Amino acid sequence: MTALRSALEEKVVARIRDRRDELVALVGELVACDTTSRNYNEPARDEEKLQTILARRLGALGAETDLWVPEPVREGHRNLPPGMRFDGRPQLAAHVAGGAGGRSLLLNGHIDAVDVEPRADWTSDPLVATARDGRLYGRGVNDMKGGIACLVTALEALREEGVRLGGDVVFCTVTDEEMGGAGGFAAVEHGVRADAGICAEPSALNVEAACRGGLPITVTALGRTGHAELAHPDWREGGPVNAIEKLLPVLLEVQRMREDWRTRPDHQHPLLPPGDIVPTVIAGGTWVVTIPHECTVTLDVTYLPGHLDAEGTGRAVEREITGRLRAAVADDPWFDEHPLRIEFIQDVVPAEVPADHEIVQLALGAAGDLGHDPRVTGLDTWHDAATFTRFGTPTVSFGPDCENSHAVDESVSIDSLVDCAAAVALIAMRWCGVRGQT
Repeated sequence: MTALRSALEEKVVARIRDRRDELVALVGELVACDTTSRNYNEPARDEEKLQTILARRLGALGAETDLWVPEPVREGHRNLPPGMRFDGRPQLAAHVAGGAGGRSLLLNGHIDAVDVEPRADWTSDPLVATARDGRLYGRGVNDMKGGIACLVTALEALREEGVRLGGDVVFCTVTDEEMGGAGGFAAVEHGVRADAGICAEPSALNVEAACRGGLPITVTALGRTGHAELAHPDWREGGPVNAIEKLLPVLLEVQRMREDWRTRPDHQHPLLPPGDIVPTVIAGGTWVVTIPHECTVTLDVTYLPGHLDAEGTGRAVEREITGRLRAAVADDPWFDEHPLRIEFIQDVVPAEVPADHEIVQLALGAAGDLGHDPRVTGLDTWHDAATFTRFGTPTVSFGPDCENSHAVDESVSIDSLVDCAAAVALIAMRWCGVRGQT
């Protein structure tokens, strides 16, 4: 470990290392809460239980805690699914007061985790954090209940060492990140903000300063039913039309767009791969001998921060996709009377924080001072940090290692958890400043 900046920093890091078993125990307590997400319409699981655990831990530090259930998503909300409800899935914001005039720091994490299927393939129970050979195994141990436990441990160690920060810390844990970031958006609308932020997504102690956005869409071609094994007249004379076949030019154009975006200058970014458009779900037909009357393909679209328009939306990407898909079928007169139905489901907006921003450099320095060789990186997918950044809190993802996120036998190095907690404590001291010790 490189020399730290002060004896106080050395004491805080030593305290966190001494709390290794307590950190592991907290991860286990969070993993035991079933907060796996599947879709917006299913009942809540243990979200309230988990948030209450965290609220009590933060309350014990003297924080003002705010546990609230957001209103249902209003109709016409571009960034969230219309009508979505948060019943049983509260959000948490805890305010740890610092000295007057210091810079504030957001510490964020999401409590939801992806499902555990195929559960039978796990070596051990996915809802029990199990230690083997220096690693913890279980659903959410790295994505991202482990990171949340690191944030709590950092704050507890600072309190135990009597550190008085010069600025406030806002601890905020949210739901529904895995389903498009609804909880983070609700937190911003609730007023959660700070001068800068750390989201404890697993990053192997690298600093993820940029991410791609998402524009999932469905494209539907209409047809006309008929018996698949009989001869039929031309469609203009009332004959059937195969909706699956009508989607073929759409899929070919999707492939052309993918190839185009891979090399097009506006799709290049120093930290991120090009935008992409990937067919992921297809549905059509009702019976083996019936010509299908409808076929829908779902496309997973990702796009870069540079594609945001002046209003901070991905509408320019929408327009390109819509124009190219409609042009792909323009020569087919069937579509004059039965146009493609193109529906954009949600705009999950990307963001980036400049690599020379102080919060980026402090995170790099903290990891480096603990013996790591961190880099500024990008996240190919999306994270809640983008929402906070978009609305005025420049936020990066910085967390423990990330082996097997979303997979069977998800795991995290216990050493990585300890170092993450220590780094977060150092970042808080260096960003907020230290007014002294109690």
